[in-house]
Amino acid sequence: MVQLSRWKVVVVVLSVILGALFAYPNLLSPAQREALPSFVPKNALNLGLDLQGGSYLLLEVDVDEMRQARLDNLVEDVRVSLNEAGVPVARIEREPAGAVARVAPGSQDAAFEALRALGAQPGVVGAAAERSITRVGQDGVRVVFTQQALDQMGPNAVEQSIEVVRRRIDSLGTREPSITRQGANRIVVQAPGESDPEQLERVIGQTAQLTFQMVDDENSVEEAVAGRVPPGSELLYDEFNTPYLVKTRVLVSGENLTRANVDQDQNGRPAIGFRFDGQGARRFAEATRPENRGKLFAIILDGTVISAPRINSPIPNGSGIIEGQFSIAEASEMVNLLNGGALPAPLTVEERRVVTAELGADAVAAGAISVAVGFVIIVAFMILSYGWLFGGVSVLGLLLNGLLIIAAMSLTQATLTLPGIAGLILTFAVAVDANVLIYERMRDEARAGRSVIASMDAGFNRAMGTIIDANLTTLVAALIMFVFGAGPVRGFAWTLTIGVFTSMFSAVLVAQVLLAYWLRATKPKKLPIAE
Repeated sequence: MVQLSRWKVVVVVLSVILGALFAYPNLLSPAQREALPSFVPKNALNLGLDLQGGSYLLLEVDVDEMRQARLDNLVEDVRVSLNEAGVPVARIEREPAGAVARVAPGSQDAAFEALRALGAQPGVVGAAAERSITRVGQDGVRVVFTQQALDQMGPNAVEQSIEVVRRRIDSLGTREPSITRQGANRIVVQAPGESDPEQLERVIGQTAQLTFQMVDDENSVEEAVAGRVPPGSELLYDEFNTPYLVKTRVLVSGENLTRANVDQDQNGRPAIGFRFDGQGARRFAEATRPENRGKLFAIILDGTVISAPRINSPIPNGSGIIEGQFSIAEASEMVNLLNGGALPAPLTVEERRVVTAELGADAVAAGAISVAVGFVIIVAFMILSYGWLFGGVSVLGLLLNGLLIIAAMSLTQATLTLPGIAGLILTFAVAVDANVLIYERMRDEARAGRSVIASMDAGFNRAMGTIIDANLTTLVAALIMFVFGAGPVRGFAWTLTIGVFTSMFSAVLVAQVLLAYWLRATKPKKLPIAE
């Protein structure tokens, strides 16, 4: 096995060149990296929150309020569907999971058929049914969310919130944010390098729920302000505290939004351009049909009326602009929010922390010192145990191992944290452990009277099984931590995983090539580590 094969030499040389190429940007300043040619790698190590500072937020998803809003929408859908079908309604009774519509005698069948248009299923049909519709007595129809739908509202809201938060942070240019779930309904956000936590909190926390609703021109706004809001309507205000009485039924929502961009109105002022998908375009065209010409419809963002334009003609293509008193910065931030998607439920900030750059610098210094101390101890041990030749070969492999880890993490833009540095130190120890196994096997074979070549060959051959087993178990443990862990634990696991592959390469293949060169050049009669 100790052979100077050409492919082994080529692989080692290429690994050194590529490792140096991808690790080199870490020695440059950001300006110098940007000045590099386009074909040269520019990615440096991406430091985590504990190393470069940044913002930490602990958010709680208000699942109860989201469920309440879903139930409110269901009740309103029942009311509107029955009214549009011409079914006389005596009253609508609210229930914990939905509503019961009490209709006039003889109208139960018509009400049942009208409510099926909501997407409800007769009875609970299969596990996928979101709503259940049943008859109640002689005059009632019950529409409720199924138990499975109620149970899934919370987990689904948290998962959707994580994706929306990630898109919003990405729009700020923050690199490699850590966004993880904690418990049943909490989200931990770590944004390394984000120097403005207030902006981060503002962008993350805004629901960005965009809706288009008709203005209620059949009832008096003054009476609504006085506290007499008619059923099926709600009282909202714009940023100038002007009251609007609008229908609670949502004609089109931000869920149908495919694109938002900064545009200009007819006076050249900043505005927000939008385009809906096919379903949204049909609904928008229906809302602006000729029968509604002259009526007002309100554009509402998070419960605040942005504008209430008059319908002059149908808009069949599903695109338009939202006018308002926007600045360029406000319009840009609003576009980022809308393109990022709406949060399914409000987020409450439970904890906020700011890690300053000074603390991060101290952590980097402490991590560097710990790596240096660990490296020196390992080098001293190997030199004292196996001499300058074999110990030196291990040290060279160790240096290449570190170079390859830095190169791989720079290439993949994996986040390096303090636990990741701990994983780096552990990787060095594991790499040296492979050399110890090989050298001790060589020593045993030499003491048994075998030749230098036979001893070295047996050392690599017979130790390989143990080395593979040890690294495989380490890889499995790292995989478990990466899958089930979060934040720093995943950073540790990722560093350890990279280190398993690089240490196998550096401890075995590099040692083979270097010792094969020594064996060919000196042709020793005795193994130096046999004594």
